[in-house]
Amino acid sequence: MSREEAVVLGAEESARRPRLADVAAEAGVSPATVSLVLRGAPGPSSATRERVLDAAGRLGYRPDRAASLLARRRSRLIGVLMDVRSTFHAQLVEDVHEAAEEYGYDLVLSTVTRSRDEGRAVETLLDSRCEALVLLGPEAPASRLSALDRQLPVVAVGRPVPSAGVDVVRVADDEGVAQAVDHLIDLGHCRIAHVDGGPGVIAAGRRRGYQRAMRRHRLGRQVQVVEGDSGEASGARAARTLFASDAPPTAVVTYNDASAVGLLDALLRSGVDVPGRVSVVGYDDSPLSRLAHVDLTTVSQESRQLMRHAVAAVVERLDGGRTEHREVVVRPRLVVRGTTGPPPGGG
Repeated sequence: MSREEAVVLGAEESARRPRLADVAAEAGVSPATVSLVLRGAPGPSSATRERVLDAAGRLGYRPDRAASLLARRRSRLIGVLMDVRSTFHAQLVEDVHEAAEEYGYDLVLSTVTRSRDEGRAVETLLDSRCEALVLLGPEAPASRLSALDRQLPVVAVGRPVPSAGVDVVRVADDEGVAQAVDHLIDLGHCRIAHVDGGPGVIAAGRRRGYQRAMRRHRLGRQVQVVEGDSGEASGARAARTLFASDAPPTAVVTYNDASAVGLLDALLRSGVDVPGRVSVVGYDDSPLSRLAHVDLTTVSQESRQLMRHAVAAVVERLDGGRTEHREVVVRPRLVVRGTTGPPPGGG
């Protein structure tokens, strides 16, 4: 065989060589999962491992050594999971960019949307050669987060995780809502309702903070929790529920700022004066709350502090060799603006 024929044959063989993506498609999994199986890393189930190895055997897949060497180089990328519908997450992303740049890291963003769930968003980050993950308000169970952390360092931001298998950076949510309730009671309110945020861990902490604060002020009989979620529409629905009664509340603490804005919009359309007839407090101190026409009293999660702690946790794991996991709890801060005042008629 001539040298020219060998070159042509080698090129044809290279063109026909199965790739990692081909094995992933054949096995019906992501390329990241194939990589984990072929490296013998923890995570995939035994059934998944068998399916991947069978697909690799059928296709005659051989790892590309040059690609493997390249993959071992540091990417210095931090993957960030965010909900694209959350204005507060947008603020957190801006703050995490600032913190990451100080350490020489860059970000890869992956979003949760109406049609794209958290699992798919995380898979994108794993496929993007990220060295660590910063997950904003993740909803995955603790077991899933711990499994991810066995692949690469993970920081869960905004929620407690009842497990030692992942770093956590969060605000004391129960204390933040308690600050809101204390503020309203100092103004003279007794009939204070809470618009809930749904079944998640973060919502549960804020709901618990409201209930405990009300009982601490001997207002347990006044506790009123209205079903809701994280969107503006839930605030609007809560307004219709609360103010259809003969004795509506004189103040409302909502799960987040988006819910508060929905509530304010519904009250405005109904001619209910804020704060003359009812006071409203949000949670997050998002950019939305600071708009002049909103001017929302809210609880700040100190987003810059949160993100500095999150990036520091990543750097300690990647560059400092820290192996144990830890939880950092930041104290929230009440921000008083124009949507709270004394109750009508003194209470």
